[in-house]
Amino acid sequence: MTALPILYTNRPADQLRLAQIKQRLSLRPMLLEDAQAEGGESRAGQVRQIIRQVLREGDAGVVDCIRRFEDVALKAEQLRVPAEHIAAARAQADPAFVAAMTKAIANVRRYQQAMLPVAPAALTPVESIDGCGRLAVRYVPLDRVGLYIPGGAAAYPSSVIMTAVPAQVAGVKSICMTTPLREGKVSAAVLTAAALVGIDEIYTIGGAQAIAALALGTASIPAVDKIVGPGNTWVQLAKKELFGIVDIDSFAGPSEVVVLADETANPEIAAAELLAQAEHAPGSCLLVTSSEPLARAVQAQVDRQLALLSRCAITIKALEFASAVIVVESPSAAIEMVNALAPEHLQIMTRDGAGDAAKIRHAGAIFIGIATPVAAGDYLAGPSHVLPTSGTARFFSGLSAESFRKRISVVEFDAAALAACAPAIETLAMVEGFDGHARSVAVRNRS
Repeated sequence: MTALPILYTNRPADQLRLAQIKQRLSLRPMLLEDAQAEGGESRAGQVRQIIRQVLREGDAGVVDCIRRFEDVALKAEQLRVPAEHIAAARAQADPAFVAAMTKAIANVRRYQQAMLPVAPAALTPVESIDGCGRLAVRYVPLDRVGLYIPGGAAAYPSSVIMTAVPAQVAGVKSICMTTPLREGKVSAAVLTAAALVGIDEIYTIGGAQAIAALALGTASIPAVDKIVGPGNTWVQLAKKELFGIVDIDSFAGPSEVVVLADETANPEIAAAELLAQAEHAPGSCLLVTSSEPLARAVQAQVDRQLALLSRCAITIKALEFASAVIVVESPSAAIEMVNALAPEHLQIMTRDGAGDAAKIRHAGAIFIGIATPVAAGDYLAGPSHVLPTSGTARFFSGLSAESFRKRISVVEFDAAALAACAPAIETLAMVEGFDGHARSVAVRNRS
């Protein structure tokens, strides 16, 4: 039995299997799941309990959650990583790792600076609307941001770069980071990454309790304005629950890639791209093509290459979770399928990669050609690797420097502008029954 099934969109049985894959990738199961967890309560219910405990008990609640869920005994004063631990990790880091991280930081910073709109000065005149005065907008960075860096199953120093650097480019002055302990300590690679981007406020907290502490604040952890960074289901549910009290980057599901390929694609490279994404647990990889020979060649390559991977067992689970080769009837149908999937990552391996990319309306990030692996975007190309998943690329964008700024509208009327607009304002106010609004205009217009 092959690890990656081939599904044909013109076969009813395969249409059902494809619908099941789409359902697994949807955010709805995470929202609506009613599977009973330990104690007879859903994960969403447990997350709400954790949030309430942190709200009531502050540091003591955080420490208790760490003891219960991470089996680590800490005191409140031990939640923050000492500066000397960060410095030691940086000093002991492999020079090759430091060089690679330094290159990635420079690339991401350059890209984020180039794409950040220049904020106009306050009250810069723009073309007036019906003589209604001067209108402008100000872009203001957030005051304080919290980064969540996963650390349970693996270390993710790249996520430090992909969240911290865009915030710094935006002008955020206060940036803290939280990450769970692994085997009783914070990953040295993560600490090194933090040192290289200049973050020294780091907390040893993971899961829903970390999100609650950042959003609500405790005696030891000042509250933030926005929380960003990848995380498991517990983290995502906590972010969603606390959205509104704090801003978040997104409500995200499993990581995913779609490879759009035609008969010109290299099966070995296509299979390698699929397996790279399947290393995530859970993760999803889909190949969409109108070429049946390519589909079979890629399927065979996946089976061959699986044995070469150190994370083979985890990768097989991802393939079983929500992965397949999808054979459609035509190249145009392949484009339609990709837009319907709205993938987090889209790798294009076709004869006219740039032309096909221009037809894509929904994707978190697009990677064109066999020389552009998705891993380049994961680590150092420039755009953040925090991207919309589960079809939300239909309406969400990836994290960027702009995500850490807010817009403030600025309006200035002079007496002539108010006189010109007063009748319309007063009429609209009276239609809505707000005579106080109308009077606030009239009293000015008489003076």
